[in-house]
Amino acid sequence: MDPKILTVIVVVVAILAVVAALFLTRRRKSEHLKQKFGSEYDRLVHQHGDPQRAETVLAQREKRVSQFEIRTLPPVERDRYAQQWAFVQKKFVDDPKGAVNEADKLVTDVMKARGYPMTEFDQRADDISVTYPHAVANYRAAHDIVVRHGRGQSSTEDLRKAMVHFRSLFDELLGKPGVAHKEVA
Repeated sequence: MDPKILTVIVVVVAILAVVAALFLTRRRKSEHLKQKFGSEYDRLVHQHGDPQRAETVLAQREKRVSQFEIRTLPPVERDRYAQQWAFVQKKFVDDPKGAVNEADKLVTDVMKARGYPMTEFDQRADDISVTYPHAVANYRAAHDIVVRHGRGQSSTEDLRKAMVHFRSLFDELLGKPGVAHKEVA
């Protein structure tokens, strides 16, 4: 066989192998992100209209959060927060609005204690999505109810749902063993 033809065949095969490897790597990364982020991945694909853009956003989030010094709460601190939650939950019967506002503040306090920076809500939700991708939808739903309630556009039942949503993230942040909240948003 002519050496020039053989060289062309080898080059073409090498290029095809590189393209195939890149394609497989990209596909594995996509599958990993879909599996890790679940509905958050889908939300971003819908928002950006492009899976690659959504994956870029998720990768940027992971990089940002990897620079945080997230800590596990010691048992005494965890118990103190759990007692505060129990008090807030009991308060709901007599003062739903006040209880939901306190639940929101308590979740924010636990996030801060764990080492998450206290930026505006959307950034906090994005940061939380990296570690708690299944609870972040609940966090967003609870926040939306709080905002709507501030405009007089929510009911007591909505506030009850907000408490449930906040509780799912709260439990995750405390690291309660055996607690698995599904997305309820």
